[in-house]
Amino acid sequence: MRIVVDAMGGDLGPSPVVDGVKLAMRMLPRDSEVIVVGKARHLKRLLSIKRATHPRVHLVDATQVVQMSDKPRDSLKKTDSSIAVATRLIREGAADALFTPGNTGAAMAHMMFGWRLLPGVDRPSISGILPNPRGLTTVLDMGANVDCRPRHLVQFAIMGACYAHDMFGIERPRVGILSIGEESTKGNELVLATRTLLEKSTVDFVGNAEGGDLLTGEFDVVVCDGFVGNVVLKFAEGMAKFILRGLRSEVSNNLLAMLGAVAMRPAVKKFGKRVDATEFGAAPLLGVNGVGFIGHGGSNAKAVANAIRLSAQFAERNVNDHIRERVQENQHLFNGGF
Repeated sequence: MRIVVDAMGGDLGPSPVVDGVKLAMRMLPRDSEVIVVGKARHLKRLLSIKRATHPRVHLVDATQVVQMSDKPRDSLKKTDSSIAVATRLIREGAADALFTPGNTGAAMAHMMFGWRLLPGVDRPSISGILPNPRGLTTVLDMGANVDCRPRHLVQFAIMGACYAHDMFGIERPRVGILSIGEESTKGNELVLATRTLLEKSTVDFVGNAEGGDLLTGEFDVVVCDGFVGNVVLKFAEGMAKFILRGLRSEVSNNLLAMLGAVAMRPAVKKFGKRVDATEFGAAPLLGVNGVGFIGHGGSNAKAVANAIRLSAQFAERNVNDHIRERVQENQHLFNGGF
């Protein structure tokens, strides 16, 4: 298994990426290799300073960098950027999976134009993960598509169900569509039309999901358009930070609370791990004919390492092959112009 990593695109530069690669080499199987793409001279020095050199870590030079401020279309002109070289390695068969903490729009553009879409898929989708008492809820789309048609959301449901099954071991993922009420008559035109198609599809569609259902475990996969999904994602991230900061503040200002915190430390640590976004590190761009994971621009070493690990698992478990098969099974639903 060969995982290619875009080392130059993140907000924090290549340093945390190199730290993450070093950590990832302890997680990956012994036959795995990591290809780090970026300015080779600088990366070679970083690897040496951080004692991250490894016989299964290789460098590939890229002379250009896509900045966070670059527009996706403009980024395509940088043909020797780290993200361009990384996606090209996948297309040429020199690597099996890719992770980038860089510009999301640029990463999507290079993956879509470089790899194209899987047969039968009209739009790619960014898949996010939210914790629930029973495990995890997969939510998509998280921002790749602001405006969607019903068939796009049905394809997201199929892709999300395959992802939840293959990556998280859910035998038959329960799929819902995000709406303003659980009743079948609730929702806008997009929700109502999508629900009609989902009821005819091969996914285990169990009905409308309200906002509060995202964290209850009643649904394994929830679909929505990218506008709504991105708002949900940013709100969830902000709420998690607010709660953790609030708890720290209250504990630090109260001696009794500090003593209680010591006793609760194991439970708090376990819960903190469940809501820690770095445990997953990145979100896959589902629907493209390649394995691509996109991380936060501020990804730390732990996030990078876990993203590398997940991207390798995605490739090993042939998730794209299963998506291709399930989309083909439901192809008749997409021919009605919805």
